[in-house]
Amino acid sequence: MQICSRHSTAAARPLPSPHGSCRPASTRQHLHPTRFVCNVLSRDAPAGDSAKPEAAAESANAAAPAPALPTISDASFTSNGAGYWELLNNPEQEQTIFGGRARSATDANVLRRKGHLKEQDYLIDYMRRMHETHTCEEVMLKMERWITEHRQDPKRSRLKRLVPQLGNFFTPLKLVDAFREYDSVFCLSRRKYIPPNFAELRHVVNIAQVHASADSLKLITFDADGTLYADGEHFEQDNAMIAHIINLMRSNVQVAIVTAAGYPGEAHKFERRLSGLLEAFRALKLPAEITNKFHIMGGECNYLLRVTPDTKRLEFVAEESWKTPVMKGWNEQDIQAMLKEAEGILVEGAKRLNLAVDVIQKPRSVGIVPKTPTIYEVLEDIALTAQNQLVSKVPFCAFNGGNDVFVDVGNKSLGLQSLMSFLGARPHETLHVGDRFTLSGNDTATRDVCSVLWVANPEETGFFIKLLLKDIRKSRWQPYIE
Repeated sequence: MQICSRHSTAAARPLPSPHGSCRPASTRQHLHPTRFVCNVLSRDAPAGDSAKPEAAAESANAAAPAPALPTISDASFTSNGAGYWELLNNPEQEQTIFGGRARSATDANVLRRKGHLKEQDYLIDYMRRMHETHTCEEVMLKMERWITEHRQDPKRSRLKRLVPQLGNFFTPLKLVDAFREYDSVFCLSRRKYIPPNFAELRHVVNIAQVHASADSLKLITFDADGTLYADGEHFEQDNAMIAHIINLMRSNVQVAIVTAAGYPGEAHKFERRLSGLLEAFRALKLPAEITNKFHIMGGECNYLLRVTPDTKRLEFVAEESWKTPVMKGWNEQDIQAMLKEAEGILVEGAKRLNLAVDVIQKPRSVGIVPKTPTIYEVLEDIALTAQNQLVSKVPFCAFNGGNDVFVDVGNKSLGLQSLMSFLGARPHETLHVGDRFTLSGNDTATRDVCSVLWVANPEETGFFIKLLLKDIRKSRWQPYIE
């Protein structure tokens, strides 16, 4: 999906709850009730990050047997589609392998909203306005045709004239089919007075993108906070995405986490952020040909790590093997000059808005963290001020992290370009999943280099990845593993 504005949104209604009920607990198939232990650092915390003590939990789980991942039978897919939706929305029970923290897609958290600033997108806004004179299906039919035309001639297409800020589409999008799929559950076309809202249109575009990407997908990348786990949380041992990531790698898809967190020369700090996932790799005794498909791009684009084949720990990849010529040409003096100027702009912005902050300095980033709670709009204003006032000889990303504002050297677009080159994936074979597509979000730049899925929270991520895995299984005739 290539939507043209620069922000993310939260769902206005729970996409992943089409039926309001799920299969009885007795019919569900779960993993072995082993709990993976996780001890993770928050994204972009100070260098002296403190982590929760998990030694006792690690000892308690050290002897736990490796869980098996059972296969779900095709019998659960009924002709009317009910089984399909119920599979995608099957809530996790309290005592699954992922424990009580694993939330189902019907959890109230899916309804979380973050304000109008996160519901602005030029393309989706245009689609909303079209509903004043068109039916839902007419909107999708025209938009699907215009996207096809735009892919053939991006500079002179009708859609480019209607939405000048539009970027590229790396795959065709069958929006009519995606709308009918969504409409069969939520009955948007049967409303008399209320057109589809922003989140519902975003869901439709996401569904179309999942179906378009599944057959040729070679690389999928994820943002961390707000995408794989809630803002301010960590990749805990009970995170439901662990199974999905492993299933993607078993489906011969490269998986990478592209995050702003950066710890040069300190692989153990990245390990603490992902210890639940790494512990799962060890518990399942995954072979090297599977774990070799997992990478982490840290500091937006500054550090690449991989999994060691024997110990399943993280190690840095030599920079000369993956950094692009542009990145290798950055001058250290220019980097430090940019960070110094960025710090001044951030501090001045906080002072202007009467916001007390702590300043966080790192080798490839600088940021501010409020000492007291503040509202999203304050951080948004500071981030946009940095974007517009900072002049630098090196690329940078000034972004609102939701709880902080940071300026990083480089951006995720550069990180994805280097990853795609390193792993041999082309734009139409790559998919980035993130929640920060705002004007001040650090996921926005990825739209320039690959297709994207725009999610509002980890529950939505889980929903769309289940849908993606189902499509991959159909296209490659592989068993789906829950």
